[in-house]
Amino acid sequence: MSSVSALVLPTVLARAVDRVLSDGTGAGFLPVAGAVGLLTAAEATAQYAGPRATAGATARLRAAMLRHTLAIGPCPPERLATGDLVARLTASTAEAALTVQAAVYAVAQLSIALGSVVALGLLAPELAAVFLIMAVVGYLLVRRQVTNTAQRGAGYLRAQADVAARLLDALAGSRTIAAAGTVEQEIERVLRPVPELGRHGRALWDSQRRVAWSTGLLAPATQIAVLGVAGYELATGAITPGDLVAALAYTTLGLGGLGGLGTVQSLLDLARARAGQARVLAALRTSPNPPGLRGLPPGPGRLEIRAVTVRRAGSAVLDRLELVVPERCCVALVGRSGAGTSLLAAVAGGLLAPDEGTVLLDGVPLDEIRPAEVRAAVSYAFGDPVLTGATVLDAIRVAARPVSEARARQAARTAHADAFIRRLPSGYHTAVPGAPLSGGERQRVGLARALSRDCRLLVLDDATSSLDTTTEAQVLCAMDVTHGARTRLVVTRRTSTAARADVVAWLHEGRVQAVAPHEELWKQPAYRGIFRDTGDDRDTGD
Repeated sequence: MSSVSALVLPTVLARAVDRVLSDGTGAGFLPVAGAVGLLTAAEATAQYAGPRATAGATARLRAAMLRHTLAIGPCPPERLATGDLVARLTASTAEAALTVQAAVYAVAQLSIALGSVVALGLLAPELAAVFLIMAVVGYLLVRRQVTNTAQRGAGYLRAQADVAARLLDALAGSRTIAAAGTVEQEIERVLRPVPELGRHGRALWDSQRRVAWSTGLLAPATQIAVLGVAGYELATGAITPGDLVAALAYTTLGLGGLGGLGTVQSLLDLARARAGQARVLAALRTSPNPPGLRGLPPGPGRLEIRAVTVRRAGSAVLDRLELVVPERCCVALVGRSGAGTSLLAAVAGGLLAPDEGTVLLDGVPLDEIRPAEVRAAVSYAFGDPVLTGATVLDAIRVAARPVSEARARQAARTAHADAFIRRLPSGYHTAVPGAPLSGGERQRVGLARALSRDCRLLVLDDATSSLDTTTEAQVLCAMDVTHGARTRLVVTRRTSTAARADVVAWLHEGRVQAVAPHEELWKQPAYRGIFRDTGDDRDTGD
């Protein structure tokens, strides 16, 4: 609407000028007032609609990227650094979302420019010819700078993401940095990409400066050239004084459409958007596996891992691995650091889809089961749990199907977490960020969260590693009572935990080396060496 109004206004103004010069009345300016009012209303609407569309597109992009990041699971084959991912989720999506507003504005301005050229041609073909010659010069001036802006924009976003990734790494290891006395070195490391960031930022501004300078010179030169030709046409009687006013107005409109600051800015925004889109698309490159559609029938929790292969960096970490976890049994998963025990635990419960092979729960392939039913059937506890929810109670209850408060408190008692939770400032209702929890206490809250679920398979991935041996023994003993009928897969590097399991699955070089009770495996030096590496090589085999 604003484009149409802008193109109509010079013609209406020309008629008004000619009428004033012919009969001396100002009645012809009433249509001018109407056209100006319509143009003002259209511009006001555009000023509101443009940012709103950009904000909406940004929100949709961020939501889509967040959903995709969570959908590919916690163990994708390729994972971006957390800081890089955050930068893409915030800055890159905002840049990519400029596409809608910038494209609409650029199309509108180019439409105005095309309409202006047509109008100039109708007034006098020579006017359109002069304008087009100058427009070609303007295009050559702007094109290179737009290309440079796209390249510099991509470099700026990369450097920005590098700074964010380094900063998040430093924050995660702040205690280690402080203890090592390497604060200054870490500051230098985090800020190392800043000079590159500054170079790309200055280059962006320099590109915009060059465009503004070039178009700033081109505009008056074009106006003078068109005005000179129009003056000649007026002198020969080919056009009227009103047509001269219209020619000058259409020239101004056409320049604004082809090389005005607004159009140039929209083209630069499109270049920045292209750089942002490239980074967002790169983050969306990994496709999540299609969700299963089958229901999971009732069953005791028998787990079968058939010929599973998982590759990382081109090498097989798990190589055609075979393992059966009988129903209602506790199987300890043991292996040297880097053997892939945590990777296998992720595969066993459907957190990671293997590159090859099949995982079956009660005879049904996990990848064919509806995700919600898999998550209800399999419960996890980790060595480094992240506690989500407003309060400690919420952190225990959190699930797709939240458990009752009574069940959450019972699970906390099983995990031997109830006593210290009740000592917190507000007990179970203490806010998670303000809860003074040690590493072992956080592990027990994470255990309580896993134990509160009515699952058939319980996977503990080094979930008691921060507990002292006495507390660990108490927790495992309580679990034998409350969850003894559940199938349990326990990743551990402690002899006491391995000894409590029904059998131990020993991982070595990507495959299961042996499945046997701990006391039988303890006779083998290589097996004992696994625990010697962790400083826990006490003889529990007798």
